[in-house]
Amino acid sequence: MTELFTGDFLPLLLVSSLIGVVIGLTGMGGGALMTPALVFLGIPPSTAVANDLVAAAVNKSVGATVHAKHGSPHFKLAKWLIIGSVPTAFAGAFIIDNLGDFDVQQTFLKTAIGCTLLITATTYFLRMYLELARGILDDPNAPDPEVRPIPTLLIGTLGGLLVGITSVGSGTLIMVLLLLLYPALSAVKLVGTDLVQAIPLVVSAAIGHVIVNGVDWSILVPLLIGGAPGTFLGARLAAVVPQSIVRRGIVIVLTVSSLAMLGVPSLWVGFSGAALLILGPVVWGLLRMHHGLPAFENEHLPGGRPKAARGRDSE
Repeated sequence: MTELFTGDFLPLLLVSSLIGVVIGLTGMGGGALMTPALVFLGIPPSTAVANDLVAAAVNKSVGATVHAKHGSPHFKLAKWLIIGSVPTAFAGAFIIDNLGDFDVQQTFLKTAIGCTLLITATTYFLRMYLELARGILDDPNAPDPEVRPIPTLLIGTLGGLLVGITSVGSGTLIMVLLLLLYPALSAVKLVGTDLVQAIPLVVSAAIGHVIVNGVDWSILVPLLIGGAPGTFLGARLAAVVPQSIVRRGIVIVLTVSSLAMLGVPSLWVGFSGAALLILGPVVWGLLRMHHGLPAFENEHLPGGRPKAARGRDSE
């Protein structure tokens, strides 16, 4: 038991707690943040992916159970996603294991994680924009859209492969693709469906990595201990913390992390982060104005719409 409480225990506990808060605040998947954080702490990419997937399998099961009890998931849609994602997610660890020796695998994983993070940052920004554009027109009582099996299957297949290799993509990427394919799907059903399909996806990927790499309990235990309380705290803070600001910050963090993982020189990573920090609010303000909203929101409302705009939309 004492071997669990190594010198890395407290840093891992702190990181998992902070990322849990972000997950609770925004509802995004943790792999996009947790895996690079573990790598930056000096943990080999393959070990980081394996342990993050096992922790995610536990955490997502809790969230999906809550949504299932409230009847929000679109189960027929989730079925096709699961059919596509489970086999490719399970295959991810075996694909990595057949790439070559340990060093080759870790180099490949760092590049793959970096590319996936860049894709995730882009799709996360796209998700924010789509939510802004849809605003309160989102109707949770709207009828379910007709399922398109083949495109949905392909989304699951792609998402499962990315998660199986990098542990990133089960939340943000799949949700954005579903938004594009099913624009009439309400936000609550979108989140519920994504959580339900993510359970077998992440469990399948986790099993594959456990078979190939095993788990490191000194890493997994602090991830489990810190993640749940952090997520609970984040969920409680979501009502008072402006999500728009947090989400834009996440886009910057994901982008900077991806560049660092891809080996971009630190100077350019710093310049890129500073440019996003300065120009990001300006671009977002222009997008809000394009949709008839104030450049900067003053109140915390779904979609970032002030009360006045909400009142006009409902009239």
